[in-house]
Amino acid sequence: MQSVVVVGAGQAGASLVAKLRNLGYDGKITLIGAEPVPPYQRPPLSKAYLLGEMALERLFLRPESFYADQKVTLRLGAPVRSIDRIAQTVMLDDETLPYDALVLTTGSHPRRLPDVIGGALPGVHVVRDLADVDAMGPEFVPGRWVVIVGGGYIGLEAAAVAAKKGLDVTVLEMAPRILQRVAAPETSDAIRALHLEHGVSIREGVGLARIEGANRVEGVTLSDGTSLAADFVIAGIGIAPATELAEAAGLMLENGIMTDAQGRTSDPHIWAAGDCASFPWRGARLRLESVQNAIDQAELVAENLLGAGRDYAPVPWFWSDQYDLKLQIAGLNTGYDHVVVRKADATSHWYFAGEKLLAVDALNDPRAFMVGKRLLEAGRSPDPALLSDPGTDLKTLLRA
Repeated sequence: MQSVVVVGAGQAGASLVAKLRNLGYDGKITLIGAEPVPPYQRPPLSKAYLLGEMALERLFLRPESFYADQKVTLRLGAPVRSIDRIAQTVMLDDETLPYDALVLTTGSHPRRLPDVIGGALPGVHVVRDLADVDAMGPEFVPGRWVVIVGGGYIGLEAAAVAAKKGLDVTVLEMAPRILQRVAAPETSDAIRALHLEHGVSIREGVGLARIEGANRVEGVTLSDGTSLAADFVIAGIGIAPATELAEAAGLMLENGIMTDAQGRTSDPHIWAAGDCASFPWRGARLRLESVQNAIDQAELVAENLLGAGRDYAPVPWFWSDQYDLKLQIAGLNTGYDHVVVRKADATSHWYFAGEKLLAVDALNDPRAFMVGKRLLEAGRSPDPALLSDPGTDLKTLLRA
């Protein structure tokens, strides 16, 4: 294998090229990014960076000199136009690059509000990349009104930043409660209460009918007919895998770019990792949207490019920072039938299907997160009675 081309210079792409060099691969590596800046962290964008607490340079995963030192050709501001699977080349605007192995780490796109309801008006923003956050930054002026559409983690993190900066904040959630798709009512209740304490208005069970304004956002009309003033709107309604290149190349898709357990797509010379890729997991197909998945999956693909032959079997974990709350999540709660609440020095919510532990939400409780993650990795399920007893030392559950 003389050359590896990686399309997508985000967390997954950067992790993959670094891992290849760390494993001793000495062939040609090209990392291609559509954005004009080196690979950077996304989580701080909508938090510390938007708050003005983190400089641009601190966002970068590595200094740009790292790529030159590692003999990685970094092509920035260079969107790939197409893939020729027969010739094994990728086409940029000004160049055609050959590959022996191609890895797609193209990430995801934010879902946008439809143009027909005013989604294209100036003053409507999404939160995904550096350009998005730079565009919305000047909107965050104390006293202005912002309406955030979507009560998931993206929308709620944006609401926390806006409230901290002194804006008048309303969150709209079409479902009966915030975080309904990803968290138990107990976690939703805790996070709702936190936002209400900070002056955020949360409207659940109501959708956005249209955005009002002639030349830019002036207000919104809700599905129940209510009108609200708004200086700007943020859409936090989720993301979709960036599969356009893969689809045009004829690769198989299923909730993203379809890979086998080792990261290989339907073309044996093309691999995929990160937000854009779905993989077999416990008899189904899973796509994870998290920093840790981007790192772990990309590093596994790097190993498999060099012949390791390892399957990907993650214990997913995530986090969300809102105000002074750090919510840490281990596992996936899909299929849970009851929740065990633990209130000791902090609070955690433990998801079970029957007697089997599926996941844990830890609210400012790093010990619960650590213990839950280790139990999940070991395939062990603790006694719910011991969990709910605040006198139980969680670490003893690891020895039980």
